[in-house]
Amino acid sequence: MVDPVVVAVDGPAAAGKGTLARRLAREMGLPYLDTGLLYRAVARRVLLGGGLPTDSAAAEAAARGLDPSDLERGDLRGPDVDQGASQVAAQPAVRAALLDFQRDFAARKGGVMDGRDIGTVVCPDARVKLFVTASPEARARRRWLERAGRGETVPLEEVAAEMALRDARDAARDVAPMRPAEDALLLDTTELDAEAAFQAAWTLVQARLSV
Repeated sequence: MVDPVVVAVDGPAAAGKGTLARRLAREMGLPYLDTGLLYRAVARRVLLGGGLPTDSAAAEAAARGLDPSDLERGDLRGPDVDQGASQVAAQPAVRAALLDFQRDFAARKGGVMDGRDIGTVVCPDARVKLFVTASPEARARRRWLERAGRGETVPLEEVAAEMALRDARDAARDVAPMRPAEDALLLDTTELDAEAAFQAAWTLVQARLSV
């Protein structure tokens, strides 16, 4: 029996990995999972309950009580959830609670999964591992434009500072820090639009699958 194909797409926020992973999933006919959405949903559950994402007991309880309907909420984006997701993701108990969910997803039919530790922790045996990045300036501007499109008025400098804080937290956490897997294929999207990024990634994916 041939193992299901799993494509891991890791990288920092606003590097374009979500758009890229969804397109790859469509082209390959594979299920798609935005693993970052799991942590956003956990953070939102904690906040809705009046707790703090840094409260480990509240965060673990929210993770273990997560329901698929939580991933369909319309309020999983925004600065409070951005920071909250990073805070709950730094907690070992939360990551352990969500790890089986992610691995079960990959084992059923394979899939394209985007996050920060797919290739290093969740699916270290993934057939293809991409690490998608871009310059801090490019990522901050993309996130700023995204938030402006939602009607938010926030200085670009503030967005850049928030993202720098989150990058530092994600890279420095003790459990599953954000970093490329040793065998990951690196893709810098600083100068690429969505179509160019997809074409570059598609070439990398096809080459790796043909090995």
